[in-house]
Amino acid sequence: MTPARASTIPGMSLGRGLRHPSLCIGAVLTLALVVMALLSLVWTPWPPDGIDIPHRLLSPGAHHWLGTDQFGRDVLSMVMAGAQTSLMVGVLAVAIGIGLGVLLGASAAALGGICEEALMRLTDFTFAFPAILTAIMLAAIIGPGTLTVVFAIGIFNVPVFARLTRGAAKAVWARDYILAARAAGKGRFAITIEHVLPNIMAPILVQGTIQFATAILAEAALSYLGLGTMPPQPSWGRMLFEAQTFLFTAPRLAVFPGVAIALAVLGLNLLGDGLRDLADPRLRRRR
Repeated sequence: MTPARASTIPGMSLGRGLRHPSLCIGAVLTLALVVMALLSLVWTPWPPDGIDIPHRLLSPGAHHWLGTDQFGRDVLSMVMAGAQTSLMVGVLAVAIGIGLGVLLGASAAALGGICEEALMRLTDFTFAFPAILTAIMLAAIIGPGTLTVVFAIGIFNVPVFARLTRGAAKAVWARDYILAARAAGKGRFAITIEHVLPNIMAPILVQGTIQFATAILAEAALSYLGLGTMPPQPSWGRMLFEAQTFLFTAPRLAVFPGVAIALAVLGLNLLGDGLRDLADPRLRRRR
């Protein structure tokens, strides 16, 4: 008996993916977020931090497509630049969660016994510190900022991926090809790298898209509270905070960043749900 090759997402194909509405809509919205963030690196209609007091609170028009805020800054440019912040925080926070969580979960499944219990209790301990509480503690130590948000959300993601990895890895360790590899003299570390991790990457990647959406929402919430991205770097959450004073005179200042957050989170959640449906034969719909 030879060890099985790394599994791919069952049933994943271009044709099946194109027939999945959630996956298609989520992919389009996620692609739009990425394109907007990348485009803002090289072009925005106006400088996102350009203050122009004489033209403050302008309504949408030919020169400012989404109008200007209370400081005369172009709202469209700020929304585009805010996508950079959301994308960066999401990528880094999920990378921290996957890196540490997969390491802990895979190690727990490979070692078993008291080592497994100790590692999993360590991950459970982090659930006592949600992202907001962690951000408050980090802000008191190193000050508020984007890095504070990244570390706070990343630490919160670790137990999520650790539990997922441990559960998936335990199932793989019970397979016959793992027993064959152990009988051939391979150690636990080699088996984990060569056979376990490649076969559990599909659910980890699916969970990564869902945690990405959570990270964007958490970044906006922390920036709204003043614990996240600081001026002059644009942030959708801080735009909402600044707009609350003008909810009755210029509600569009809150609508545009709010819609951007909603569409970004919706797109990533739909993408994750679509990938999960294709990855799990019990959830996969006949199309």
